[in-house]
Amino acid sequence: MKGLFHCRPGRPRPGPVTHREMSRTGPQCDQYKKGIISGSTCKDLCEEHTLVFQQCLSSSPTQQVYRGRWMEKEVIIKCGIEDALKADSKPDSVPRRDLVLFDKPTRGTSMDEFREMLLNFLKANLGDQTSLAALVNQIITMADVNRDGKVSLAEAKSIWALLHLNEFLLMLSLHEKEHTSKLLGHCGDLYVTEKIPHNSLYGTNVPHFFQPLLPSAIHRIIHQWFAPAWPRRAKIAIGLLEFVEEIFHGTYGNFYICETSFKNVGYNDKYDFKMVNLRKVATEMTIRGFLKGRHCEQNVDCTYGKDCMATCDKLMKQCKGDMVQPNLAKVCGLLQDYLLYGAPSDLKEELQKQLRTCMTLSGLASQMEVHHSLVLNNLKTLLWKKISNTKYS
Repeated sequence: MKGLFHCRPGRPRPGPVTHREMSRTGPQCDQYKKGIISGSTCKDLCEEHTLVFQQCLSSSPTQQVYRGRWMEKEVIIKCGIEDALKADSKPDSVPRRDLVLFDKPTRGTSMDEFREMLLNFLKANLGDQTSLAALVNQIITMADVNRDGKVSLAEAKSIWALLHLNEFLLMLSLHEKEHTSKLLGHCGDLYVTEKIPHNSLYGTNVPHFFQPLLPSAIHRIIHQWFAPAWPRRAKIAIGLLEFVEEIFHGTYGNFYICETSFKNVGYNDKYDFKMVNLRKVATEMTIRGFLKGRHCEQNVDCTYGKDCMATCDKLMKQCKGDMVQPNLAKVCGLLQDYLLYGAPSDLKEELQKQLRTCMTLSGLASQMEVHHSLVLNNLKTLLWKKISNTKYS
């Protein structure tokens, strides 16, 4: 079936994309044909129709996510709608914009000026890292779709719009790691990533309409029933711990997981951990900006996203910069049920002890370095020793 889905703001319906929707020409293609935007997938999307939308995967008005096919492979297609992880902590609020304007950079902007724009933007969002010059070069290479050594106005406008999407920026920042989805291409502010085969830590999710009807004990039984074998869970957990290690003092600064849920993490067919939803991860600069000068009565008033909570100075009535719970403590809380169920009897007691220690870690800067590294490495070593030299490693 030729055609494409109109990638519009508003609440998408989970389920198959209808023939009527598939046959519409979306704004991406209108703007591509007018020369306003560019991208490595525009031709496939708008002319050759080898990139097609198949199913809507999101019920949130702020998240346009679709399963699709591109060159006979399953992919995930995401569209530029206002980010769900916002400072007002209302992830399902209705998006305020109707269409990306693609108004920057303006005509007449030189290549040096565009580089400066990019560098200043990255400094504001990732912090003043010495490594940012290399990231600017990577962005410019990605923007240069026709590989002519120059960046056209349409190419520059497209990459500039994409950088303002939290997940896209994080995918670029963490591109050296193997724990995030591969970015396959873009067209304007639409981008395509690889499809992660298992998009939940347990390998399956209870359907949305069933979730409110089932007690938590039943949820746990279903998860345990469908979860991979324990050695495979151990391998996935090691990958998750490595990801936590990577985003703390990473190449491009610090990052925080602000919604620690089994639904946001998954794995591939080799049981290698993959972060499914980077939209729930925030940069340190983003959180600092949110906390700066923020009035509070208690710690909960200093919460960014769902669970990135900082401490409240009750005397000054202002939020401080220290996280109550670091990434590692939250991840260990997530791994407790995941790893203890079905764990080998000779390992279970020590594993439980180490997970408890991990879960009590503080986010205070004074504890973040040596103590956290020690706890993380001990846990990784314990798991790895059990599965190394077996078919599961």
